[in-house]
Amino acid sequence: MADYYINILLDDEKQKKIEGVGLAGEIKEIEGKKAIQVPVSAKEHKKLTKSFPDLAFDASNASILPAAAEQTLLDIIVSTKSTDVMKVAILKLYNPLAGKDLRTKTF
Repeated sequence: MADYYINILLDDEKQKKIEGVGLAGEIKEIEGKKAIQVPVSAKEHKKLTKSFPDLAFDASNASILPAAAEQTLLDIIVSTKSTDVMKVAILKLYNPLAGKDLRTKTF
């Protein structure tokens, strides 16, 4: 069991993609909407909260990524045909410099 989850809410198009790669069994009903949950470890959670400072997790330790990041995550899920993809996805989503000023060298 994961420490945290990223919920990807599914519209008809996203649902067809998920079903098309054989992950129909991963679709769950969350707050009356169809979604898939991607497990996130504590270490990955820390990296996500650094990259997305506004990312808030609810009482069930689940959150929703911003649209562009969610699309990237969905693309990785579809290409790998698995929801256990955060180790790969974090490489594309994690920005260690998010929220920090860039320092420049003056001569």
